[in-house]
Amino acid sequence: MARRSFVSGLLAAPFAPSLLHARTAPRVVILGGGFGGGTLARALKRAAPTLSVTLIERESVVYTCPFSNGVLGGMWALDRVGFSTDGLRADGIELIRSDAAAIEPERKTVVLADGSRISGDVLVLAPGIDFKWSAIEGMSPEAAELLPHAWKAGRQTQILRDQLTAMDDGGLVVVSIPAPPFRCPPGPYERISLIAHYLMHHKPASKILVLDAQDSFSKQPLFEEAWEALYPGMIERVPGSASGAVVAVDAATRRISTGFDDVTADVANVIPPQTAARILIDAGLDEGLGWCPVEPLGFESRLVKDVYILGDAALQGDMPKSGFSANVQAKACAASILARLEGRAVNPTKLINVCYSLAAPDYGFSVADVFIQGPEKVTLLQAEGRITALAAGAQAHAAEAAHAKSWYDTITSEIFG
Repeated sequence: MARRSFVSGLLAAPFAPSLLHARTAPRVVILGGGFGGGTLARALKRAAPTLSVTLIERESVVYTCPFSNGVLGGMWALDRVGFSTDGLRADGIELIRSDAAAIEPERKTVVLADGSRISGDVLVLAPGIDFKWSAIEGMSPEAAELLPHAWKAGRQTQILRDQLTAMDDGGLVVVSIPAPPFRCPPGPYERISLIAHYLMHHKPASKILVLDAQDSFSKQPLFEEAWEALYPGMIERVPGSASGAVVAVDAATRRISTGFDDVTADVANVIPPQTAARILIDAGLDEGLGWCPVEPLGFESRLVKDVYILGDAALQGDMPKSGFSANVQAKACAASILARLEGRAVNPTKLINVCYSLAAPDYGFSVADVFIQGPEKVTLLQAEGRITALAAGAQAHAAEAAHAKSWYDTITSEIFG
């Protein structure tokens, strides 16, 4: 699917022609070194070595949400999904390891924790998500130490893994899923599957209760087919219409309330509702929507010129919030930025998102969707998608699992080296 190739971006070209060849090269400043920002930095420098690219990333090791569910399932350790950001210095990228305190969009400036300012001709923002803690009574960053969300991979992933391994056989695991939009729509259901894999092999008398604010979910027939085949009787799901939405928690007792019923968990994975990263909202880039509206061709902010927003934080249309999407969007954004700097126009094109899910180490399935960069939004082309067939058979599911692992190794190598 030509994952390494650039795709086209924004049509407008406000820069002077061939600015890339001016005496002083323009500077692109990028906040966030994950699937969106890391991909963009690499793509820009490889396509235009003279371009000045500065990447601001606070973490020395980035833990990826893709494949972090495998840690919970006991398939690999946390370091399998951790990558040093030192590799992002490759190709001449300037890496600044610092927290960002604020964004000044009109100045295309990031204010660092020490008060210093990093400015560019172009600013690209890819800081990911934050949580709407107040949407669930009793939920907070402190409560998440006992009721881990693990929806930002790393320390939270390890907390949840440790709780699962410490739980006695016969325990109850509660997984709380928010209403969309949220990062990685099928992610919670892959998590349920892989936790069930761990329990089936180590604590088979245990149960998983899923409290889901949604009535239906991504790849539902495929997940339910896998649960019935692999984990019969272990998983119970309560949908939103049957009072599945969690409204309150008590972290000290692990009591979870839907407003109609209370349940006490031995392990509770409470995933709160989500928004774009708070730093973007504080800068006014979300227009009060909680997510940041962008132009569909190059992912430029609809509110501020020469400021681009990639990945989970962006409100771009139909593409899901996923690592694959962020990677593809970053390449489209890179093509758009380079075209504008060179005084060229680019045309809309098709973008691909392939979403792999694992229900067990050797049981995978996927959906491949095609999107078009339309005049108003990125739009799903229903006729061009593909999804793993039901009753596909063990060989097909094993092949999909292998493809998932190959994709993950390829994309993380591309970004982090």
